[in-house]
Amino acid sequence: MSRRTPRIDRNSPLYLAWRRFLKNKPGVISAGVLAILYLVALFAGFLAPYNLTTQHPDAVYQPPQRVHIFREGRLVRPFVYQLVKKRDPVTFIASYQEDTTRPTPIRFFIRQGDPYSFFGIKTNLHLFGVSEGYFFPLGTDQFGRDLLSRMLVGSQVSLTVGVIGVAISFAIGILLGGISGYFGGWIDTVIQRTTEVLLSIPRLPILMALSTVIPASWPSTYVYLGIIAVLSFIGWAGLARVVRGQVLAAREIDYVTAARAIGAPNLRIILRHITPNLTSYLIVTATLALPGYIIGESALSFLGLGIKEPMASWGLLLKDAQNFQALSLYPWLLAPGVLIFVSVLAYNFFGDALRDAADVRSID
Repeated sequence: MSRRTPRIDRNSPLYLAWRRFLKNKPGVISAGVLAILYLVALFAGFLAPYNLTTQHPDAVYQPPQRVHIFREGRLVRPFVYQLVKKRDPVTFIASYQEDTTRPTPIRFFIRQGDPYSFFGIKTNLHLFGVSEGYFFPLGTDQFGRDLLSRMLVGSQVSLTVGVIGVAISFAIGILLGGISGYFGGWIDTVIQRTTEVLLSIPRLPILMALSTVIPASWPSTYVYLGIIAVLSFIGWAGLARVVRGQVLAAREIDYVTAARAIGAPNLRIILRHITPNLTSYLIVTATLALPGYIIGESALSFLGLGIKEPMASWGLLLKDAQNFQALSLYPWLLAPGVLIFVSVLAYNFFGDALRDAADVRSID
């Protein structure tokens, strides 16, 4: 007997929501952009041509190198010219010029530099690189470190801070909001006054105040976890208030009343019978909250209160472009800001598309 392929229920809420989502072109494109960003972050060590901390003292503030595919009128494999450093005798400002006598072919799947860890496996295999000389697609910083490599590795911090922070803050917000709305009374009063205090304090000052509690002597990994804790601590209050309102309405539904009547534990009722009704709202809210965590981490790192060396994040990299001289002489240092802009914009479009898809009143 042949196995029958299960039929898709075209009238199910999930299928209708999927159809509404696919009709939102900016949301679909944004979902693709986010998928690419997270894949790049996952394979950052392989995609980055150099190690995060590798310095090239003779290539300080080197501009991006152009990739060529034509030489002497013929189509050849991609190559770059090595740049020669010159210094202006009057202003003492260094500049770089292409040495057309030194074409360097770009090689793919090349082994070079220090090894990196990929799922516990040590390797020095990179997607592309050069066997001699340098190749800096986005230029270098003040220590001669490859900006592209630092941006790729930094994406692992900037993109995961939001995901982990949202998971922690939502767990706190759902639990406290659910308890507040379900039990009411003095418990509700205490939780709501606490949330009002947190919401009344401006976000950036409280971020700065909490981040100063993190000891400067902590290693980079502890600082990373500390930043997540700080962002999560102030991120749950708004969600808790909304969840409280939803639970106040849901606790009078018939099946919730029936669960109470048969003696089900209160925590089980909150988690098994009330919270699932908020799933679509929570997913949309989480997607819209993620940009706030990315911007929060970037702001702290930009101000010198967040991620520290030798780790990297987009905000920490953007710190190098905070003065006028850097902006005028080394504009490529603004590249991490482009990634912050793209990721935040993509999350906003994606969140809006999910919100419209979850709206049952939307017209298919």
